[in-house]
Amino acid sequence: MSVRTSSHVKDDLPVTPKTKTPQELAIQRRDYQFARNEPHPRWWLENDPVPTAFYNGLSALFPLGERFFMDSVKHFRDRTSGKLKEQVADFLYQEAMHTREHVVFNKMATDAGYDIKKLDNRAATLLGWARKKRQIYQLAATAALEHFTAMLAHAVLADPRHMQNAPEEARQMWEWHAMEEIEHKAVAYDTYMATLKNWPGFARWGLRSIVMVVATVLFIYAAIANTKDLFKQDGIDNGKSWRRLFTYLFFSPGLLRKVLKSYFSYYRPGFHPWEEDDRALLARAETTIVRPPLVGVPA
Repeated sequence: MSVRTSSHVKDDLPVTPKTKTPQELAIQRRDYQFARNEPHPRWWLENDPVPTAFYNGLSALFPLGERFFMDSVKHFRDRTSGKLKEQVADFLYQEAMHTREHVVFNKMATDAGYDIKKLDNRAATLLGWARKKRQIYQLAATAALEHFTAMLAHAVLADPRHMQNAPEEARQMWEWHAMEEIEHKAVAYDTYMATLKNWPGFARWGLRSIVMVVATVLFIYAAIANTKDLFKQDGIDNGKSWRRLFTYLFFSPGLLRKVLKSYFSYYRPGFHPWEEDDRALLARAETTIVRPPLVGVPA
């Protein structure tokens, strides 16, 4: 498959042939800072090293991962116009804020005694490999992984048990991140569709499906490897800990079990991220994140 990536494109390109993104959707620019002055216990989630390791392992992937997402979408923003072009700019802003806050969060994990250099290096190696691929494949990977983050975000916000026993600032940071992942969940996908609008539908579907398979394998590998490294540092890399993590992720509260249906929907021809309209969930989450008023947020 091939696609021209010239930036010399007419400004009147359609946003995307069949976007289901609500036209009234607001992707807000929030310059929020979290946990700058709050003590960060080593086992910050439920005073338990098992779920703490899982979320710390995810957080270690975010700074470089978010930068990859930003670069892949930015490369094709001249293929967008109108509302989508505005959403791309808002997407870039939100992802930059996520990068900054997870750098801070990861430093707190380091200050709590964890060595996350190996985790950082793992992310750099995987994303370095991805960056060697053609730009359109990187955009397809971003669309796939943005679906991953959005469905995990939905699960976290839909069930307060995920963060209810976290320190208040940590809870707000993770739920803020989840809220914004849902807000911009279709930006990479709509950019992908706009970029490949002249491709046959089967070809667009085939590329995004194949890339999702690869992205899934790499995501699972990184999540497991990062968790294992953190288990080792706590001296709990054993069968009991892995059974407890499996129970936590698939039974109670069951983060991964609850996203399986949403995950497989991505492979369906005609899929769109906003088939699941979770704006009501966003509105509810907004009320639980108490930050200073947004004043003078840069454009």
